[in-house]
Amino acid sequence: MKKDFGDSISNKVYEYRVLARLSQQELAEQVGVSKQTIFVMEKGNYVPTLLLAFRIAKFFNVDVNDIFTYEKGNDSDDV
Repeated sequence: MKKDFGDSISNKVYEYRVLARLSQQELAEQVGVSKQTIFVMEKGNYVPTLLLAFRIAKFFNVDVNDIFTYEKGNDSDDV
């Protein structure tokens, strides 16, 4: 059975995209995904693969940690 650690990844894709004056479609084309992928990622309903996270960071010329933030859950067992 898969254990749920409660961890999550938040992102600032929306903020970076708006500052760059890009539509969701334009960003999607630049990083090789669909507009829907950008949409659900901005809403926090999709955690991108590492490859996509690095593509997005590279596109905006920032470190991946500037856009994506790991948030540890409240799991009672230390792993």
